[in-house]
Amino acid sequence: MTNYVLVAGTWLGSWAWEEVAERLRAAGHGVHPLTLSGLAERQGEPAGQQTHVRDIVSEVERLDLREVVLVGHSYSGIPVGQAAERMGDRLARVVFVDANVPVDGKSFSDAWPVQAEIDAHGGSWPPLTADDYAGQGLDAEQIDRIVSGSTPHPGATLTEPAELTGALPELPALYVKCLLDGEDPGPVVTGLLEGERWSLVRMETGHWPMFSAPAELARILSDAARASNA
Repeated sequence: MTNYVLVAGTWLGSWAWEEVAERLRAAGHGVHPLTLSGLAERQGEPAGQQTHVRDIVSEVERLDLREVVLVGHSYSGIPVGQAAERMGDRLARVVFVDANVPVDGKSFSDAWPVQAEIDAHGGSWPPLTADDYAGQGLDAEQIDRIVSGSTPHPGATLTEPAELTGALPELPALYVKCLLDGEDPGPVVTGLLEGERWSLVRMETGHWPMFSAPAELARILSDAARASNA
């Protein structure tokens, strides 16, 4: 049985995966959405970049999961990529959903200059407003759900650097590009896709497909598991 560990991006918790998780469970998979330290129901817990990496690895080990498809959305691709390197033979595949991919010694804030905003909000990155979700394939109800459920994101997780072993290019990986958020996955992902172990799937939706296209995303994740077992 495939075990999915689902990690959402900034401001979100495990709740963001409800519709995707329901479909994967209906298909017979084990599904384990994870809230990272300092977010959602874990607000107030101190968190840095390596805290989030440990959150993921510890959950996989605590549940003694095997045949893991590890899924990271947006920001969480950074800790997910690092965790994937540390999971050994527990990992079947890592999936990056319109996600940042870690670069050794670099942080999220190297690509997205958020430090000033974090400093202005007491060490956290404040959630987006409803207007910021325009053009991403979301209806008003979906936007309201995201906005009402979002919590400030712990700033240190965005500014501390990733620590990679160098194994990431050799891991079995799928990158899901959401086209309403731009067609170019960026130079880091483009370089990784040139290797034999990485592949690309495109979705005609926006940056939050777990809300805008949960059925299609669940299908893509199921296909990723089948590819890992082929």
